[in-house]
Amino acid sequence: MVRENNSINYRIYLVFLLILLFAIAIVCKLTSIQWKYGAYYRKLAERNTIKTFIVPANKGSIYSSDGSLLAISIPEYTIAFNATIPSDKNFNGKVDSLSHSLSKLFGKPQSYYYSILTKAKQSKRRYVVIQNKVNYSNYVLVKKLPLFNLGSYKSGLIADLHTIRAYPLGAIARRTVGYTSIDNKGNSITFGIEGSYDQYLNGKDGKILKQKIAHGEYKPIRDENEVEPIDGYDVISTIDVYIQDIAHHALLDALKKFDAEHGCVVVMETKTGFVKAIANLGKGTDSKYYEQLNYAVREKGEPGSTFKLVDMIALLEDKKVDTSKVYDRNGGLITFFGKDVVDSHRDGPQRISLAKGFEISSNTVLVKAVYENYKNNPKQFVDRINNMGLNKPLGLCIKGEGIPFVPQPNTPKWNGISLPWIAFGYGVEVTPMQTLTLYNAIANNGEMIKPQFVSEIRDKNKTIKKFEKEIINPKICFEGTVKKLKALLENVVKKGTAKSIYSKNFSMAGKTGTAQGNYGINNGVNKHYISSFVGFFPVDKPKFSCIVVIHKPSTKNNNYYGADVAGPVFKRIAQKIITDLPISDNVEELNKKIKKQEQNYSSYSKNLTLNNQLIPNLKGMPGMDAIALLENKGLKVKLKGNLLGKVKSQSIKPNVAVRKSNTIELILQ
Repeated sequence: MVRENNSINYRIYLVFLLILLFAIAIVCKLTSIQWKYGAYYRKLAERNTIKTFIVPANKGSIYSSDGSLLAISIPEYTIAFNATIPSDKNFNGKVDSLSHSLSKLFGKPQSYYYSILTKAKQSKRRYVVIQNKVNYSNYVLVKKLPLFNLGSYKSGLIADLHTIRAYPLGAIARRTVGYTSIDNKGNSITFGIEGSYDQYLNGKDGKILKQKIAHGEYKPIRDENEVEPIDGYDVISTIDVYIQDIAHHALLDALKKFDAEHGCVVVMETKTGFVKAIANLGKGTDSKYYEQLNYAVREKGEPGSTFKLVDMIALLEDKKVDTSKVYDRNGGLITFFGKDVVDSHRDGPQRISLAKGFEISSNTVLVKAVYENYKNNPKQFVDRINNMGLNKPLGLCIKGEGIPFVPQPNTPKWNGISLPWIAFGYGVEVTPMQTLTLYNAIANNGEMIKPQFVSEIRDKNKTIKKFEKEIINPKICFEGTVKKLKALLENVVKKGTAKSIYSKNFSMAGKTGTAQGNYGINNGVNKHYISSFVGFFPVDKPKFSCIVVIHKPSTKNNNYYGADVAGPVFKRIAQKIITDLPISDNVEELNKKIKKQEQNYSSYSKNLTLNNQLIPNLKGMPGMDAIALLENKGLKVKLKGNLLGKVKSQSIKPNVAVRKSNTIELILQ
């Protein structure tokens, strides 16, 4: 018996000893790990629980010159559901009412949402999308729905916030205002003002550390490495919304009337070069017209008769001939090296002055005048073109400007018909914007200025950068030449090719153009027409210059000439602007502040600096500004109506003390 007890005690001691040795080994190992790898594992644990999150900067807005919004960033949510979070009791008791409420809010059948929710619960899915593209006001409503009103930790509601770019004017000036797109390689590409001024608009992102907590959520950790985001600046464009609307619809109506392929219109302020309107419309596969490409800036081509202004500038500046010089039209047909130059209308008087030839756009007269005076020294003529800057891009702020082409003597591109062909606008390539810049120089008494699309960069009500007039060529010709050219261009409208658009009520000056495209391909089988008109108004003291170019108008009834297709668009724009925006004889101060624009920019800043303990008067304020202002005061905001609208009324009256637990409801219109 004693031996058995000793045997048992021995085994107990042995087991105890083994456990003790094992414990000592564990302690030694832990100590070794702590000593050798402690720092490594601490960093590893920190990486798995603490992450750096980017805090996106708010992108700046783009405004028109009259203070209207052209582009703005607004919040948008993806509503999702984590089915593992809610208890079976909560889910089963509220899934029917939740499905019904979602159906009422978003319009899809109740069964659709019920199916999504129940299937997610059965399969224990942690992330299932319920609704995409939810605006802020609907997001607020979603949080109040059955089950979801229990909060994200009990309901499983997930709301992923995205910021989207909204364009309040829709398709109007969309290509010029710009946007961001993804190409077929997945790269982000930007267009228009949005892309060209992104260094101002984008701001600088901030960063913040967050620590992982329950249910995969993260909470912020405030430390010295936190970087606050810097919001982007606002960009003030030169676009005038009213003039833009006129130009857009005038062009659209003409494209529809003539069943044309595409076209563009640009209206520019003569003295400053500020582009007040630019419309670019092309026919889609559904036969509707959209802003697809910025034709005015990027599309180069043979201008046709609008280039004859270059002929007149060269001939008069070089004192080759005067406008009274008489030429014989030869029946409207002359030939150079086997190639015919033909007038569009060959009948009528045959012996006419150079001035009359310009007015009726006679190809034979202008080609004769140029060829006779420059055939022995074509370089002199081409140098005139080069000195006016027509052989190089304007250097516009918007990317993708077309590069003009002017053949140069003594190069492989030059041949026997180059000189006569240039004289009536063929064999050269320019963009509509480059042509307009030339005509604007005549309207501006010879001073050629660069077209601009942006006038100012602002940080709320503070000017960061101002864009002044930029001179390309201080004098493309003498004042005497300018005076003669203005008279010629006015006569084109009064008694020349554009007499059909003449009005005794207001003065216009300009030049028609009817160019042929694809005339040298497949013997002209695919030949089409490009109709244009470019000029300025009023004639005595030009305020605006304008160009209209329409490609491939229908040839039915022979209504494809510049005077018939593009001319009426020009007249409609000029008449509407002169009628609705009376033009003063006094030259305005270039730095004059626009009242509406100043009000829009000062409103937010003013309210922000008021007593932070009082509710401000928000009536008339843009909805997005009102949200930011109230949330900065610690209030919760509930919206009704159009998110991009202005505040019509507020549930808490102005000058009432702020209580940070309060919710204020805004009605937007």
